[in-house]
Amino acid sequence: MAGRIDNRELHLDTIHRFSNGVIESEGHLRWDLQRIRQEMASGLSLVPDAESIGIDTWGVDYGLLDASGEIIDQPISYRDSRTTDFIQAVHSLISPEELYAINGLQFLPFNTIFQLASEQESSIWHRADRLALLPDLLSYWLTGELRTEMTNASTTGLLNVRTHEWSQTILDLLHIPESLLPSIEPPGTIRGKTAAGVFVTSVASHDTASAVVAIPATTSHFAYVIVGTWSLVGIELASPVLTESARVANFTNELGVDNRVRFLRNVGGLWLLQECLREWPACNYDELLAKASELPVGGPTIEVRDPDFIAPGRMAARVKEAAGQSDMTPDEITRCIIDSLALAFADTIRQAVGLSGASVEVVHMVGGGSQNVLLCQQTANAVGIPVIAGPVEATALGNVLIQARSHGAAPSSLEDLREIVASSTELRRFEPQ
Repeated sequence: MAGRIDNRELHLDTIHRFSNGVIESEGHLRWDLQRIRQEMASGLSLVPDAESIGIDTWGVDYGLLDASGEIIDQPISYRDSRTTDFIQAVHSLISPEELYAINGLQFLPFNTIFQLASEQESSIWHRADRLALLPDLLSYWLTGELRTEMTNASTTGLLNVRTHEWSQTILDLLHIPESLLPSIEPPGTIRGKTAAGVFVTSVASHDTASAVVAIPATTSHFAYVIVGTWSLVGIELASPVLTESARVANFTNELGVDNRVRFLRNVGGLWLLQECLREWPACNYDELLAKASELPVGGPTIEVRDPDFIAPGRMAARVKEAAGQSDMTPDEITRCIIDSLALAFADTIRQAVGLSGASVEVVHMVGGGSQNVLLCQQTANAVGIPVIAGPVEATALGNVLIQARSHGAAPSSLEDLREIVASSTELRRFEPQ
């Protein structure tokens, strides 16, 4: 994506888009990172006059480098099941309560901390010299500089959420050498330059953190739903909530730009529908949504936050099983997923408010799912307050804005950046019905 700012007007153009999915290799689900690197180079070649490059990806996943700086193996995806047998091993070394008091991170079976417990039993662990989270690895290949951007570091489970540094306590208990982890830097730092002399700027490299930057909020009393493959639902706070109630509710305290805290939960996303569509090659997405919208309210729902939905395969059958229905048409399954997501969004927002003491006047829905009219309306109905939908490309916009601010082309405050988004994008408002 190429972004530019003219007189506080933000413009974004798609330059190069390519598919990205896991591949099965050597018994694991992996990312084809060499292909991603090649596609990134292809895209950058189409913007020869770029002033700065910023990279964000999903969280938790990483590559291991050997002592010569070469990647040892293709990174394993968080959707792989390798961590299953190591979760209890980690909790035997440090209890969930102790972990949460330090890292403030919700329990997810694929958090980096569990991946590394599994990694220590692998044949390549003895060769690992440095760990690079994926956006940092891509930046390393462009600049030769290896560091860890803070917002993505906060997804690993290894960061102290109060000090914003690697937790020595956790590292020692899990026998992870501190030398494995590059130093941490905040978003907005100049990482280095490419061989062509283009700046590479550390943005909020966890895609959710970049998306939160681009929420077009005009009030501080807002909740957000970032809807894509996953849905991230929460509020923005000045400090973490580390209570036992927050831990039991499985809320996370991930870091954002300007030391804001993203108090949120991972909620099942459009992954469920995407997987079903893979099984229904004859179905048209827009037609499915139209038919689903015509179905009466009160149909079956499922618990979209169930970790059983993380893995790929047989999604339509799994949805039917969870809904307790032996026979459902594709439009009925679609409506079930949409309604279930909306209910989960509303429940999560109410929990976030109750646990934090914050107040919420409006819900901002951003990301690809903000184009789904049925999902937006059902969310407004479920939560009982207005939903403002858009922008779709929130992550890319947040990425560009932090780069622009770092190079003096955008205002300094997060609120001013959000005003630029609000005035530069088309938004839709959904009132509860």
